[in-house]
Amino acid sequence: MVRVGYGTDSHAFEFNGDKPLVLGGIKLDNKNGLKANSDGDVVLHALFNSLSQACGGESLGYYADPLFKKGITDSREYLKIAIKMISDLGYRVNNIGIMVEAKKPRFTYEEIRKMKRSISSLAGIEEKDTGITFTSGEGLSAFGRGEGILAQVVVSLVKG
Repeated sequence: MVRVGYGTDSHAFEFNGDKPLVLGGIKLDNKNGLKANSDGDVVLHALFNSLSQACGGESLGYYADPLFKKGITDSREYLKIAIKMISDLGYRVNNIGIMVEAKKPRFTYEEIRKMKRSISSLAGIEEKDTGITFTSGEGLSAFGRGEGILAQVVVSLVKG
């Protein structure tokens, strides 16, 4: 049996701070961070939501808010909860598709490869089973105008 989940998350940039930009579990140099209680990693947040949805679970905040109150702001820690959820149901991640909309920053291919390696490692799958694509949004949304970043993720789970 296959389960499928879809998740999304978005955050505005924090222009007046020194918070680093974290995406896909990696810190990106010389880039503005995102407004959030956590590290603001919209990619991992959307991934969490897609995994949780595939399991019939709740949105990220349900699980992350209590962790934030304990001072845990690393989205990789939040993702461990979703990975355990799927494992407890006897499933594993089959593949991940990620779409990011952002006018800025422009990501290098090396940064994208680092994100892909990080996400694949966190999900326990091979890099070839994680796809990441980007669009500028052509200025048609807040993300396309450079006001923040939107991530959308689809996952498939298979018995494990």
